Formats: sequence, C-alpha cells, structure tokens
Amino acid sequence: MSLGTMTDLFMAHINPGQMHFMKLLGFNKVKVERAEGMYYYDQNGRKILDFFGGFGSLALGHNHPRITAARKRFQDESRHEIAIAFMSQYAAALAKNLATVSPGDLDMVFLGSSGSEAMEAAVKLAERAAGPDRPKIVHAVNSFHGKTKGVLSITDGELYRGQFKLVDNTVRVPFGDIAAIERAFRADKQIGAIVLETVQGGGGIVEAPDGFWTELRALCDRYGVIMACDEVQCGFGRTGKFYAFEHHGIVPDITALAKSLGGGKTAMAAMIAKRDIYMKAYGAPKNALIHAQATFGGIGESCITAIEALNVLYDEGLIENSARTGAYLIERLKELQNRYPKFIKDVRGRGLMVGLEFHDFSQAMPLVVKPMIAMLDDKLKGSLPGFIGSALLRDHGVLVAFTEYNRNVIRLQPPLIATRAHVDEFMDALDAVLSKGVVRIVKDFVASQVG
Repeated sequence: MSLGTMTDLFMAHINPGQMHFMKLLGFNKVKVERAEGMYYYDQNGRKILDFFGGFGSLALGHNHPRITAARKRFQDESRHEIAIAFMSQYAAALAKNLATVSPGDLDMVFLGSSGSEAMEAAVKLAERAAGPDRPKIVHAVNSFHGKTKGVLSITDGELYRGQFKLVDNTVRVPFGDIAAIERAFRADKQIGAIVLETVQGGGGIVEAPDGFWTELRALCDRYGVIMACDEVQCGFGRTGKFYAFEHHGIVPDITALAKSLGGGKTAMAAMIAKRDIYMKAYGAPKNALIHAQATFGGIGESCITAIEALNVLYDEGLIENSARTGAYLIERLKELQNRYPKFIKDVRGRGLMVGLEFHDFSQAMPLVVKPMIAMLDDKLKGSLPGFIGSALLRDHGVLVAFTEYNRNVIRLQPPLIATRAHVDEFMDALDAVLSKGVVRIVKDFVASQVG
C-alpha cells in the first residue's frame, strides 16, 4: 500500500481530525515497513530509533525473537484460543506467574485486553468490596486511567471527558497531597477506595513526594479505604522495579498491568488483587459471575505471549537494565539541561520512564521579542516540544512522545532493552537539534510544513 493510499483510507475511515496533528509532527510522511529491537524501518529503509515505546508498551522491543517463536509454536500446534466453557491452562499459568512476581498477597488475577479494561475491573472490585455504604472513589488531579466510560470518571482530562455523562461517585484531590486525602477521608464516610497512578504518565511523568506512599498505606488502613495503584504504564519493570510501588516498600490492595504485558505482540492486561478483597466482592457462587472475564479475556495465544514476556523480562535482566540505563539517560539529560537552561526546565523520572520538561516558548526566544511572545505562552504550550520532536524525527530518525496534560513535556519510554549506545544516539540527536537555537528550529519546522 502506498503512503498516499494509507492517508486516503485513514482520512476516509479512521480519524480525519487526527491527521492534522500527524502532519504537524511529520508522522504522516512515514510508512513503517517493519520493526526490530529498538528500531522502526520506514518505506525508504531509514532506521527510526524508538524512544517513544508505544507509551510503555514495548518493554522487550519490537518483535523479540523469543516472543515470535512462542507464538509460532502455539499456532503450529493448533492450540485452543477461546476457553469459556472449559478452564484454560494458559490463563491459569499466567495468573500463577503474575501472583508469583507480585509482592505480598496480591494473588487473584483478572485477565483482559487493555489498561482501561483492567482498571474498570479494579474500580468495580474496589466498589464491591467496600460495600454499598461506601461507594465513593478518590482520584487525583491530572490522573489518567483510561477512556472507557467507567474509568473516564476518574480520568482528570477535559479533552477525554468530552462532556460525556459520567458516574458521580468520585472525589478529586491533588496528586501526592496526603493532607488533602486525609481531609477527604475524614469528611466523607462514603469514601471506600482511592485509585492513583504510582507515576503519573499523562500528567508529565510526575511522582508523589518522598514518604507519600507509606503515609497513604497507613491512612488507608486506618480509615478502612481500599488502595488501588494503577501500574498500566509504569509497571512491568519500567521504573527499575517490577512495580513502581515497590520503590516505596508498600503493597496496594489492587493493582493493574497492561501495555508491555503483551510482549509487544498482543493486547493483554491484568488486574491483580489481594485474595481477601477479591473474595469479599466475588467469592460466593452467587457473585462469582458478576465480573467474570470477557470472551477474549485470557485468550490462549495472548496468555502464552505474556508468560514468555515475563520470562524474557527476568531471563534478560531487563528490570535491572531499566534502572541502570535509565540512570544514565537521566544523567546525560541533566548535563544537557546545564548546557541549554533556556530550553530545558526539568528532567525527572525513574528507570526508563523519563519526562523532559521544556520552558514556555518565550523563555527560549531572544530577549528583544521575549515580552511579546510571553503573552502567547499559554496558547503556544506544547509547540516547542512539538517542534523539537518533529526535528528529531525528520532530521535524525528519532521518535519521542508527549504527555496529555503538561504539553511542555517530552515523554521518553524506550524499550527496556535500550543500551548506553542507544542513549548516546538519542542524546547526540537531541543536542544537535537544541544547538540550532529556537529561531532556526522554528524556521526549519515552518519549511518542513510548507514543503
């Protein structure tokens, strides 16, 4: 299929409005022909270094040979996929493996296909276990838990909420503000659960202050509130631990994984909960089917893909590599921040989940026009990272991502197979772009749009 035909079909049948943004970033000029390891390969044979990583979906890189081999063997042996009437040995084995790698008594597993589905299961479980007298759920400012209608009610983005009629049993608090959470718990006896991302991805790669998670665990225990940690994006080794909450020495009552759990080759998600919480909600035969797995929950090939993905994660030491290579990436970025302080406002993150925040556009402009541009900073938010991201792809074959709520942040979530050499390749490209200065970056961007 030609690039022109792809564009026409996308405009006619998928999302014509999205094409506006793809054109701005130059994504519309790329047809990916294949992908392997850390790289995409486009229609011209050009390598594109993937520091986007599908929002954290590609921990093992593209087309890991062990993943493709496991899937081929499953197909060659004509193994069964749909297990509704019968038990599935594949789902049972995956659930056991997830329980094994999860700390504490997180050992009851619900399998699905997406992070939204896993978080829907988590929210429903929490509400059932809390009981009808405590139906309210606390969530955070700048949270992102999915776009399906239930978890959209605890996703804090006006764009995604889109004037839909959402459930109203929610309480909104600032992220990482333990005092605000305690005030909410004390004031409203109907609060039965709190749902938070351990690291806010869409919020701009934001972590809570030191000590927050241990205080929250104690607070939830004191008030009898169920604690759920959303690890859909930050889990599966991304931050240098299997779960990001393990950095803080706590265990939530419920958590969720997705994205990289599918090994980069399938849609797989899981909710993992403490047994007592699960049994309270669904333990009796009369309650067991209230939220059983959907038709494709625990589908055979997806399960064996996730099983092998876990094997690869541990066999190849990718969690440790994430911590080690991520520390090197952050070190290099902070060096770059010292060289370009008018561009880079902050470097933050853990492991290979890193946020690179840029100043408002006016801060990078020459002094003579800075006051004039400053009046437009709010409208121009996100434009500087967009220009830089576009230049990285166009001129250097490097792909990065952005964040939903803080548009000044470039999100870096490369596969956990990344090496220091890949970091150096990325850093050389970013340095080359920033060294041009903001005026040249803007001129090049305008020229690319005209061309």
